[in-house]
Amino acid sequence: MTNSHHIHSAARSAPARRQSALKKPLTIAFASLAFSAMALPASAAGWWKANPSIDIGSTTINVKNKGARGNGSHDDTAAIQAAVNALPRSGGTVYIPAGRYMVNARKSIRLRSHTRLKLDPRAELVVMPNGASRYHLVKVFNVNNVEIVGGKMTGDRARHKGNSGEWGYGINISGASNVLVHNVALSEFWGDGMWIGATGKHGRQDRSNYVTVNNVTSSHNRRQGMSIGPAQHVYIVNSTFKNTQGTLPEAGIDFEPREQGSADTIRVENNTFAGNHGNGIEMHANVSNVTLAGNTFTGNHGFGLMTIGAHHLTLASNHATRNGLAGVGLSGRTHQSAVRNNKLQYNSTRYISPSRGGGADNRDIQIGKHTSSITTVGNQLTPNN
Repeated sequence: MTNSHHIHSAARSAPARRQSALKKPLTIAFASLAFSAMALPASAAGWWKANPSIDIGSTTINVKNKGARGNGSHDDTAAIQAAVNALPRSGGTVYIPAGRYMVNARKSIRLRSHTRLKLDPRAELVVMPNGASRYHLVKVFNVNNVEIVGGKMTGDRARHKGNSGEWGYGINISGASNVLVHNVALSEFWGDGMWIGATGKHGRQDRSNYVTVNNVTSSHNRRQGMSIGPAQHVYIVNSTFKNTQGTLPEAGIDFEPREQGSADTIRVENNTFAGNHGNGIEMHANVSNVTLAGNTFTGNHGFGLMTIGAHHLTLASNHATRNGLAGVGLSGRTHQSAVRNNKLQYNSTRYISPSRGGGADNRDIQIGKHTSSITTVGNQLTPNN
């Protein structure tokens, strides 16, 4: 079934963290709003690059020359930080050879400007078990021109000593600019695999700006695969966010700046969101100018994508199938957005057999009654038979 209408339903709104499937058919009316009305301003186009240029210093320091052992038992936190601190003001590369390096995430590895943290593909940074409600394995705070590449970063969720909190981060990027994270595997964190946001208080904050995440896998973290707070010019590409489970909202990516500030000018492209216990992606208030293109949403317990109050969104050429709720759910005050040329089929598996054709359009796409100026065109929905 190809959907080519402006959809506006009497669907009931859901709680911010979860939304049930609609039981009433959507009301269909023809669209009068052209897609071009939702396009980004020309000045914002083309800013994204999968491999942007990062200004890194020429010096290289091997952490083993600073006393790191990488034997899976020794606390290597001080040695790795010593390597970072030993770089000249112009920065450089901290190289972590193959091995298993234990890190006290309550102290964190704190990166500087013009610095590359380079892990051998066989290197792993592992959080030493702790009882903290909040920790950071790697902090990228108020710096610029930082690259993190290679290896694995692993949290302590199975051995965590406390029961409170949900903020154990793998990589926390806050108030930083010109940051590239690529070819890294993040898993098993008490909270999120990665956070991208701001430092400072609302109204006086430094938002992260020009952050690229390329070919990253974030899996089996407790709270989110990734969270995005106040930030702009964020490009997430060729990455996988899967199997988040443990404490709400359990999404692949959660856009949650809310009252802290705004998140805008973001592109999410060619990623996979699979098996998350919440939604593949969810978006809350103060989120705008987001493009989702060519992504796959499959096997998530909630929606493939759910929005609550975001605006000026473009969802194009994505594929959502076999999600527990609809492939796309737009709710709250979501407005000025386009859903076009997506393949949204065999969703709402919590209510309908994933292999059975038929059902109303809201099996695959649900649009709440308080939304406005939502255009849908060219979407392939579950066949009628």
